[in-house]
Amino acid sequence: MLLFQKRFHAGLVDGSIRLTFRRWAKSHVRPGGRYRCHPIGVLEVDRVDRVRVQEITEDDARAAGFTSRDELIGFMSDAAAGPVAPDTEVWRVALHHGGDGDRVEIALDDQLSPKDVETLARRLERLGEWTIPTLRLIGRRPRVAASKLAASVGRERDPFKIDVRKLKRLGLTQSFEVGYELSPRGRALLRGLPRRRKAPAKASTKRTPPKKRSTRAARSGR
Repeated sequence: MLLFQKRFHAGLVDGSIRLTFRRWAKSHVRPGGRYRCHPIGVLEVDRVDRVRVQEITEDDARAAGFTSRDELIGFMSDAAAGPVAPDTEVWRVALHHGGDGDRVEIALDDQLSPKDVETLARRLERLGEWTIPTLRLIGRRPRVAASKLAASVGRERDPFKIDVRKLKRLGLTQSFEVGYELSPRGRALLRGLPRRRKAPAKASTKRTPPKKRSTRAARSGR
C-alpha cells in the first residue's frame, strides 16, 4: 500500500503527479509493483532510486505535486524523522496510476443491515463451505503470504488465491503486495453473522413396532 494525502489524489489519477519522495530506511516498493492507494485504486511503480536532497530539482518537485522545491523540502522536514539536510538520502519513486481494477467500492461500505448480512451469507453459502473459514483466517492473519495461509489449511496456493479473489469481488477482502486483509465490509459481515451453536441432538422418531400376538391368543380373544 502507498499512502498519499487527499490533496495529491487528483494529480495521481490525471497523471500530473508522477513522482514521490519517501524517507524510508529501506524501499517499501519495487519497480513493476502494483500498490493499493485508497481510495483512488492502484499505483504502478516504474522506477526506484536513492538520491540526496540536494539532487532534487524544481521539475522533480512539481512532478511530485508541489509548487516548488522549497515546498517539497518543507513537507519532508515536517515528518516525524525531523528536518532534512542537503546530504539527507531519500527514495525517489517514479509511478503512475494503474486504474481502479483492484478497488471495489462496496468494500468500504460497512453499514450492513440484517437483510444485507443474510443476503451475503446466502451468496457465500452458494460459493461453498470454505468461504466463512477463509474470511476468519484472513481476519486472524492479515498480510500473511497466500502460500502460508493456504498451507495452514492444507490447500495449494493458486486455488486458494482464486477463491480469495471471489471474496474480493464481493467487497469482503482487500489485497496487498503480501497477503490480504478483511475490508470494512468483510469485518461488518463477520460481526453480523450469528455465532455457531452446536445443534441439539434430535429426538428419535423411530417407533418400536407392536409385538405380534400369537395365533392361539388371537383365537381365544385374549
